[in-house]
Parts: sequence; structure tokens; C-alpha cells
Amino acid sequence: MPNKLTIRSAGQDDLPSVLQLYGQLNPGDKTISPADGARILQKFSSYPGSAIYIGFRGDEAVSTCALVVVPNLTRGGAPYALIENVVTEARHRKRGYGKAVIAQAISAAWKHNCYKIMLLTGSKDPATLTFYGDIGFEQSKVGFQIRHIAPRKG
Repeated sequence: MPNKLTIRSAGQDDLPSVLQLYGQLNPGDKTISPADGARILQKFSSYPGSAIYIGFRGDEAVSTCALVVVPNLTRGGAPYALIENVVTEARHRKRGYGKAVIAQAISAAWKHNCYKIMLLTGSKDPATLTFYGDIGFEQSKVGFQIRHIAPRKG
């Protein structure tokens, strides 16, 4: 794990840092109000096992990802997990922070007895695909989606 990186589940006090990082993920998105963000984060944290993980280098938020644990009626009732909204502050990329935050989310998913973890990316950038492959994700399924909001470009 990178030196001096502290990773924790984001709380209400971390919301400005999370939203700042998300602004780099989807720069054209409409920003949400602090009140809406607080309400959404509270709702998000009410799903057992789900969390937004945030990595700090000192006092600066440098990386985040969201883990959603989904209840399931197959696989003997074992839940599955989704990892979404992975972003590392542009100035801090290629230092292992994103991998460390995702590793924390993976560990939490296994502790919640998830039988699999899924992660989708719209990126076709070979570096991004290698990044996820190096963590242990494999491109082994075909994904489909229907979107209400247009995908980001790039």
C-alpha cells in the first residue's frame, strides 16, 4: 500500500472531498447541493456492507470508490457487489492510491460474503483496462446497459 495513505468509509464530513473527486470523474455533470449530497450519502450508508471508500494522503483526499453490496436470492443467498465511481485526483495518479482504495472495497465485499464483485468501465484506454486487470478483475462477461444520462466522453 502506498506510503501515508489512510483509507476509510466516507462520512458526512468527507462529503466535500468526495464531491470534489467526483467532479474530476464527470466534469460536465450538474453538481449537487450539500444538502442533497448529505441526504444521498445517508441513504447510501443505510445499505448493509455498502460504503464510499476514500483515501487520504495527509489531509488531502486523493482517491475514492463506491462499493454497493446487493442482496441476492441465488448462490445460496450470497450477496454480490458492485464497485463504481472510481477516481483518483489527477495530480496523484500512478502512485497506487486507486488500487489501494479498490483493495479496501474488495476486502469489505469478501467480509460481507459476496460471491462476486463486478466493476464496469466505459473507458477503452489500455492503461485503464490494465489498471483493473492488475488488481485482479478480468474481462469475462458481456455487459449491457440502458442509460438515462449520456455517458461521459473520454
